[in-house]
Amino acid sequence: MSDILWISGGRVIDPANKRDDTGDVFAVDGKIVAELTEDEKNAAERIEADGLIVCPGFVDIHVHLRDPGQTHKENIATGTRAAAAGGFTTIVCMPNTTPPADNAGTIQYIKDAISRQAVVNVYPTGCITVGREGKRLAPTGSLKRAGVIAITDDGDCVQNTEIMRRAVEYAGMFDLCVMDHCQDMSLTEDAAMNEGANSIRFGLRGWPNSAEDIIVSRNVILSSYSGAHIHLQHITSAYAVDIIRRAKQRGTRITAEASPHHLSLTDECIHTYDGNFKMNPPLRTEEDRLALINGLLDGTLDCIATDHAPHTDYEKDREFDYAPFGIIGLETALAVCLQTLVGGGHCELPFLISLLTCKPADILKLDKGTLSHGADADITLFDPDLEWTADPEKYQSRSSNSPWNGQKLRGKTVQTIVGGKVVWNGASVPAVS
Repeated sequence: MSDILWISGGRVIDPANKRDDTGDVFAVDGKIVAELTEDEKNAAERIEADGLIVCPGFVDIHVHLRDPGQTHKENIATGTRAAAAGGFTTIVCMPNTTPPADNAGTIQYIKDAISRQAVVNVYPTGCITVGREGKRLAPTGSLKRAGVIAITDDGDCVQNTEIMRRAVEYAGMFDLCVMDHCQDMSLTEDAAMNEGANSIRFGLRGWPNSAEDIIVSRNVILSSYSGAHIHLQHITSAYAVDIIRRAKQRGTRITAEASPHHLSLTDECIHTYDGNFKMNPPLRTEEDRLALINGLLDGTLDCIATDHAPHTDYEKDREFDYAPFGIIGLETALAVCLQTLVGGGHCELPFLISLLTCKPADILKLDKGTLSHGADADITLFDPDLEWTADPEKYQSRSSNSPWNGQKLRGKTVQTIVGGKVVWNGASVPAVS
């Protein structure tokens, strides 16, 4: 007998199809369908969604799963459980593993682990350069054949512009997007937080906006000359937003993302010296934060991505200077974005959902983020008013390095469905056959 799903009575928001109404969503054998027959309705698994938002499963194109080599922080099983708990049905994993994902063999290992452990869809990326050292190109063609959907040296920006030029030209031949972490490392040596009045006040080495702005400018120029698609990861600088805006007005093939923490927090938070507020790029000023929001609203920035970066408690519980950069974000992203963007009066709920679904999917040409008939039945149900406390003991992630630990949040995923199967039910991840 077919697997039949009937989600009834929820507010269905599907930005890709401009749908926003109270109604039903149907799926048969893992695919969205327009209607069910009476016999199918009688046989369907029915989910009553009254009072809930029903939307396409969220898509996150910037996630660190730490496998291979760093599974004490996260692995594919725990990372994808965290994704499911946050409403994400599709994630793209970064290649800064140990060893780096710079060859077909490592990509095959990751794909095999995904097939065994993942409860959501996972797409791998490969490295731009061998070992992420920025010295010589990784075998882009082999990586493409192995199944990567983009290349990036995430966390280690390619500093040599000639190598980056060749990388984007070569990637363009294989129709691969180049995703770049924009950081001029000559300006950030030993830096721990945003450069400005607060870095002086807190006695920490500052990280200037210009470190991002310079590389954003370089990438805009390289994209303009080559025609290649370059995606700019976790933008934080107001000036960088302006550079991207003007580049897009000229038709440059640039896309960009913002992360929930940069949309909601500023460098004022560093006064506690809590390592859970240390991230790369760092938290910036209120002016930068508002520029990011405006960039999302006018389309300069294309989507929201979490940059989920797990670290152990003992790594983060050190002097701020020595703690590693990065925070987890999959399980708190929805609530943080609801509070910051919708609760802050910046946008309506359907627009926020577009930033988490069809817009990130479009960047990497993923057939996800929509409830179109025939699409995979990847669906998220959430309660925008449900209050909960971010409890490290209850995270699905193996790590708990979050700046929202102990805080009350509003808005939570109730059920996550991948391919027509429930993979998160609000309290746990059901066994997946």
